[in-house]
Amino acid sequence: MEKRDFRSLGSEAQETLRRAAVAAVLAGESRVAAARRFGVTRQAVGKWVQDCEAGGERALRAKRRGRPRGGSLAPWQAAQTAKAVVDRCPDQLKLPFHLWTREAVAQLIERRFGVRLSVWTAGRYLKRWGFTPQKPAKRAFERDPKAVRRWLEEEYPAIRAQAKRDGAQIWWADEMGMRSDHTAGTSYAPRGRTPVVAATGRRFGCNLISAVTNQGRLAFRVFRTRFAADVFIDFLRRLMRHARRRIRVIVDNHPVHRSRKVRNWVEAQQGRVRLVFLPGYSPDLNPDEMLNQDVKANAVGRRRAATPDEMMGSVRSYLRSTRKQPQIVKNYFQEESVRYAAV
Repeated sequence: MEKRDFRSLGSEAQETLRRAAVAAVLAGESRVAAARRFGVTRQAVGKWVQDCEAGGERALRAKRRGRPRGGSLAPWQAAQTAKAVVDRCPDQLKLPFHLWTREAVAQLIERRFGVRLSVWTAGRYLKRWGFTPQKPAKRAFERDPKAVRRWLEEEYPAIRAQAKRDGAQIWWADEMGMRSDHTAGTSYAPRGRTPVVAATGRRFGCNLISAVTNQGRLAFRVFRTRFAADVFIDFLRRLMRHARRRIRVIVDNHPVHRSRKVRNWVEAQQGRVRLVFLPGYSPDLNPDEMLNQDVKANAVGRRRAATPDEMMGSVRSYLRSTRKQPQIVKNYFQEESVRYAAV
């Protein structure tokens, strides 16, 4: 009989064939003759007979085909591993990793449960648990979680209520520096050939101070000088003219914001402008940070400026366009970390 591909048969047909071949051998037929009669190899018949002798007829039963499901972790082990990834960083668990990678998860499982998994199996587990690879947000070690919670639950709601009683408008302000060699995004190129972007060897930059409201308003100033008290005061004056009402400006704890010169100027305004300070080391609580990221990615990182004036012009043009589209500014407040400030 012509040999067939045993793997092409269904599970039940495979089991029937195994049982018939083993029964023939046990009845006195040689393994070569049984193999020829049933169209399989002599080695296959020999293995089936050995399996039957070692495990009885149960060893000949049809087995589940395809990739095994469930892996080698018990449900409680999987639950503990997923909780560790959510609640801890690898270095907190004394693993030699900074981020949760497939290798880190596999090593954690082996250390805790003595179960060795490949990186691919660890990746399948992570996918099954609902985890995806993401760029982590940076948080300073000095950040005080209690101060952040107090800001979100008590301080900002009180500031918002007081501003409403005073008829004042809340602005979120921030500053950032921009460099000509900043690059964002990716570029298509043939596989194995890293794309090269032409750029000037002279590095230069400029600075931006901006402020946004959750109603979609935007104010900004692009400048090349060092950020100092005079620059900040000038921006606050412009902001007061732009708002045409009392303003409350929420800023971080930059030394310029807390300088005596700025404090004296604010006091001289008799309540028309007040500064409110975010908790320390918490830039993610400021919606204006979303504008900064937008500008760096789309006005600086994707457009190669040859001169400082060209760079500043590009940033101003991008911000003027954004200012004319309030919905874009409102969308900054939809990011999860700043959604509390959207109302």
